[in-house]
Order: sequence, then C-alpha cells, then structure tokens
Amino acid sequence: MTATPQMMRIMALSINTAARAGTIIRDVMQRGNLGIVEKEGKDDLQTEADRSAQQCIIASLSRKFPNVRVIGEEGDSNLDVKAEWLVTEENNDFLTNCCPQEWLEVKEEEFVVWVDPLDGTSEYTQGLLEHVTVLIGVAVKGRAVGGVIYQPYYKQSNGDLGRTIWGLIGLGTGGFEPKTPPKGQMIVTTTRSHSTPLVQQALDALSPTEVIKVGGAGYKVIQLLEGKAHAYIFASPGCKRWDTCAPEAVLEAYGGTLTDLAGVHYSYSSDVEYKNRMGVLATIPGLSHADLAAKVPYKIIETLKS
Repeated sequence: MTATPQMMRIMALSINTAARAGTIIRDVMQRGNLGIVEKEGKDDLQTEADRSAQQCIIASLSRKFPNVRVIGEEGDSNLDVKAEWLVTEENNDFLTNCCPQEWLEVKEEEFVVWVDPLDGTSEYTQGLLEHVTVLIGVAVKGRAVGGVIYQPYYKQSNGDLGRTIWGLIGLGTGGFEPKTPPKGQMIVTTTRSHSTPLVQQALDALSPTEVIKVGGAGYKVIQLLEGKAHAYIFASPGCKRWDTCAPEAVLEAYGGTLTDLAGVHYSYSSDVEYKNRMGVLATIPGLSHADLAAKVPYKIIETLKS
C-alpha cells in the first residue's frame, strides 16, 4: 500500500482542525467573556477565542507534522494544550481525492503553514459573526497552494452551524456552491473598518457599480467564490500573510487570482516579512486580473512602496 502524500494529509488534518477551532470560537462567545486585549491599538484586537483557537491549530499540526513550519497570527503558542483541543484525525472525505502530480513528492520540511485562527476579530467582538473565519493556508516553495476557510457561524439548511471551504491547486475546491456575479456590473468588496483616502482612491479606480464592505480577508474572498462580487481591493499594508495565504490558495484553485495591487504574487516562505505592504487585489475567474491591476493609479503603488 502506498503512503498518502504529505500534502493530502496536511490538508485533511487542517480541515478537521479548522472545524475544531471554530467550535472553540463559538464556545468562547457563548460563555460571554471574550477576554479582549489590544495588540497594536483599538483597531488590532485579540480575544480569548483567537488565542485558544490558535493553540488548538498549531498544537494539532505540530504534533502530527513536527517538521512543518507553522506561523500563526498570535505569535508563538504553547503546544501543551488540553487533550480535547488536540485534533489527530485526518478528514477521510478529503482523502478520497487523488493528490495532484505536482504535490506527490513534497517533503514535510518543504511546507509552511500560515494560520489566522480568527479572521475578523473586530467583527467578532461586535457580533457580526457571519464575517468570522478560521484560515489555514499551506505554502510550498513560497507559493500559496492549499487553503482551508472555516466559517463557524454559517447556518446550514438543517440548522447546523459551520461550514468548511477548501481549495488545492491542481485539485480544485470543495464546500461551497460556486456562483458567478451578474454580468455587465462591477461589484467590488473591500474593508469594512479600515478605510483610508488611499483605500477609497483604489476602490474608485475600478469604477464599481456596487461596493460591499465586509470584515476579514477570508469573508471577502467568499464574496468572490459565491458570486456576490467580481473583485476585492484593499490599498493598505494592513493585511498580513496569514490573512491571505488560505484565501489566495482557495481562490486560485477555483480559477481566480489574488496578488498585491501591482499584480505580483506574495511569497509565503517562512522568512518573509509578514505584512502585505502592497495591498491586495483579487478577482474571479474570467475577469482579466492584469487589466484591473493596470487601473490602479501609479501614485497609489508608489505610496504603498514608500
């Protein structure tokens, strides 16, 4: 019997771990004491849910794959976690898929996993729970290639809470109903809470027919996957690699594109700077990403570079 490729196992464990982290996020909210601390001011919050969900994810991945570099938003985590937070089972449904040829031989030490345990923290603290996602992004040789986006508060038709969206380049995507946005329009999603004159200028450059303002990079990319928007733009260095690794991988596995505002892909190697200094531009399949990037005024690019 041949061994299951590491890529498939890491993705399969990430799928189950993201769902477990989502349960922790719901539990903290239900208890009512969010344990909020300010990291870098009132716009950069951390809660008990961020800390606990990250411990669950990093401990679970690190125990199973000790040679994989895992980088989490909340810094180094204590790996000595409660037994019920440790996820050891890999997702069997995902493992029924065939591993794409290009990932068959990737060794454990070649992976870098970027974790945002709770994307949309300010929305979480304000009760805008549908914006909240758990993000686990898998990178190989600096490229975002696999991603898991878990929505803890997504309401299933049977009343259950939570859904898992995944993507792996070469394999495709799962967990959502793909839809395309209306033709003849340009619906753009952008930040809900971090707008600046520069963010607004970049938005205006795309001449949107409608603007959707939501929280979290994960939730913005879901707008593209579900046909609610054509593009996502954010002209600010406010995003980090753990915000975009998983969404980029899922969107690109779906056929879309996510880059900086100049149309250049970010590197997700373990030694890169964490800030996405050149902002974010994402587009649905079938839309010319290069054409949209060309619409971004040069002075915006220059401002972000400085």
